[in-house]
Order: sequence, then C-alpha cells, then structure tokens
Amino acid sequence: LVNCFMETLNLPMFDYKIKHSGANVMIFDALRRKYVLLTPEEWVRQHFVHFLIGTHRYPKSLISIERGTTYNKLQKRTDMCVYDQAGRPYLLVECKAAHVPITQDVGKQVSVYNQVLKARYVVITNGLEHYCWEVDFESRQFTPLQGIPTFGAEV
Repeated sequence: LVNCFMETLNLPMFDYKIKHSGANVMIFDALRRKYVLLTPEEWVRQHFVHFLIGTHRYPKSLISIERGTTYNKLQKRTDMCVYDQAGRPYLLVECKAAHVPITQDVGKQVSVYNQVLKARYVVITNGLEHYCWEVDFESRQFTPLQGIPTFGAEV
C-alpha cells in the first residue's frame, strides 16, 4: 500500500518518516510537526518542501502549508506559500500527484489563488515536472523561469 504512493520523483530524496495509524499510512511533516495522511499529493508536497529548504535555502519558518484564503467569497487552501522576510507572499506552490498532468486548468487554479495572495513567484509541480513563473501584477505578465529561485537571490 505504501509503495503505490511513494513513486520516485524528479526531486532529491530526503529522510522521511512513515507510520501506520489504523488503515492509514502517515508521513511526518516537519513544518506542521505532526504526522499527516500520506496521499500521492502529500508525497509530492513533502519532497518539494525538503527541496526548497535543502537545495534553495528557504527558511522553514517562512513556509506555510495549506493556508486558507478567500477568493470570490469561497474558502480555498493553497498547498504551500513561502513568505519573504517582511511577511509578504513570495512563492506560491501548487502540488499535484505524480500521475496528474500539469495542464492549463492547473495553471488557472494557481493564478486564481495568486490574485488574492500576490506572490512574486508561482510554482506548479507534480514531482516529475516543475514549472515556475515570475508574476508582474502591473502588466499582468507571467514570465516563465528556467528553475526555482533560491531564497534571497533575485532573478
């Protein structure tokens, strides 16, 4: 059962902790400091969190998981939002399970969330493919980037 969620991703491996709780498989989330249900999307999210912290030097304290936001009076949850030192949304990440293709609809979903949050960068990942854009809200332009910005380094 565990192995069906634990696909090899196009992200660095990390030292994850898995446990069983009844019929559920749980993975330890270092940001929320608790075990959470292991789903294919959570597997991708946990890898991406460790990738941001380990490879791109994002501080754990500035990363928020499943933050609630309101858009058109509807409650939405962002998969991951990284804040800058001043507490402003900096990088918005939408995670999908590895088997979910990154489509234009996924791009629309994350851009809707970002109309409220106004993060400078938007990332969509399914753990195999990763897309990042820099957002210019004045010109309404999304500029594709070759990679994920390292924390504190301006593109």
